[in-house]
Amino acid sequence: MTAEAEAALADRKVVHDERVKEQNKLQRLLIRPEMGALVGALAILLLFLAVAPPFRSPDAIATVLYASSTIGIMAVGVGLLMIGGEFDLSAGVAVTTSSLAASMLAYNLHLNLWVGAALALIVSLAVGAFNGYMVMRTKIPSFLITLSTFFMLAGANLAVTKLISGQVATPSVSDMEGFDSGKAVFASTIPLGPVGVKVTVLWWILFVAIATYVLFHTRIGNWIFAVGGNQDSARAVGVPVTKVKIGLFMVVGFCAWFVGMHLLFSFNTIQSGQGVGNEFFYIIAAVIGGCLLTGGYGTAIGTLIGAFIFGMTNQGIVYAGWNPDWFKFFLGAMLLFAVIANNAFRNYAAKR
Repeated sequence: MTAEAEAALADRKVVHDERVKEQNKLQRLLIRPEMGALVGALAILLLFLAVAPPFRSPDAIATVLYASSTIGIMAVGVGLLMIGGEFDLSAGVAVTTSSLAASMLAYNLHLNLWVGAALALIVSLAVGAFNGYMVMRTKIPSFLITLSTFFMLAGANLAVTKLISGQVATPSVSDMEGFDSGKAVFASTIPLGPVGVKVTVLWWILFVAIATYVLFHTRIGNWIFAVGGNQDSARAVGVPVTKVKIGLFMVVGFCAWFVGMHLLFSFNTIQSGQGVGNEFFYIIAAVIGGCLLTGGYGTAIGTLIGAFIFGMTNQGIVYAGWNPDWFKFFLGAMLLFAVIANNAFRNYAAKR
């Protein structure tokens, strides 16, 4: 073979290798869990920008981010738990439980609100640990265990509040010691240019960043994917399955406590019956973001996109002047689209 032919062959091989690399990059991009959610988020954003002029204002974007953040913080914990192969249907009322615990303990025992918040954190972590322990000890699906916890917490929230305060709402805590500093941490508004952004938005982004680092850069992240994929195989290679799953339920408890503190310091008083049904919003945000119901797959960034879709839909329908009764229909359609899109992207990448 002449030198010219060898050079031409080498050039063709280089071109082929570059094409293979580009194809591999495309495949890796398409199979990312959040890909379907990202496409859906862009479509919804363009839709509301087109049909709802008020949606284009900076104030509207700040409102959307705030609505997204209160769902998104919980979606991070719920998403991690789903990657680990479990559900928590008590997450919605657990938020209310943490708020009620902090408020009533501090008010009735004449404590600093920070002490009440610390005691509420213990309660929230205990609820998460209880869920995890019961799931691992009994081997009963987490769907049923946490459904039981849901009803117990919902009943306790209402009954204990009425027993102690004589009404279904807690007294105002706005004049108690520690309220101002607590509000600054959990419920303040930060000026950002011409608009004010709720501090929960910054906390939300921070939690997503921490969860992303843990999932992809630590041994614990590997354990979470392993127990969600196949817990028997994970146990066989030395993964502490029980500790990981109980820990994930406690992460949900921590997120519930954080959102609960936001509600307490935002509104001063808590209605004991609120939070019912919110668990589905957290799960929907995680699923739209690419977390599989079967576990072992998903990202924290996906939960962020899923929660942002929730916020855009929630506020965009109002700004567009549509009947808000369509909100849940629209959210369900988005969930269906995201699930189908995620599956299609994975199948397309697998065939290439």
